[in-house]
Amino acid sequence: MARRERHISLVLLDTCALLWLGQGGGRLSQDALQQIEAATVVYVSAISGFEIGVKVAKGKLTLPARPAEWLATIIQHHNLRELPVDLAASVRSAELPAFHTDPVDRILIATAETRGLRVVTADAAFAQYGVEVIS
Repeated sequence: MARRERHISLVLLDTCALLWLGQGGGRLSQDALQQIEAATVVYVSAISGFEIGVKVAKGKLTLPARPAEWLATIIQHHNLRELPVDLAASVRSAELPAFHTDPVDRILIATAETRGLRVVTADAAFAQYGVEVIS
């Protein structure tokens, strides 16, 4: 009997993808939704929590609950895994070419690069870094 290999699919949501998923997924493409559903693990970077908190504090984003509560609910509901920002990704984000200047996105890109993750994002600049993008 032939041994069946299980395909391992690791995905990282950028902050917008996380927000869209938390709001019902309407702005995510069908392909992105299918790949999120099929992924072995779907990660949310801790830096996205920072970005969401800053946007709420500045009045640029409204959520139905405080950011920490909203994130905990979304993470549990969608069976997401929190991914801390580590030293390797932090250092690598500073070394990346300047295609993208947003520091949060640079950390997400470096995290994907150092961990071999595909990224769900609508931001075309991510692909310029050679990370696999699900748009």
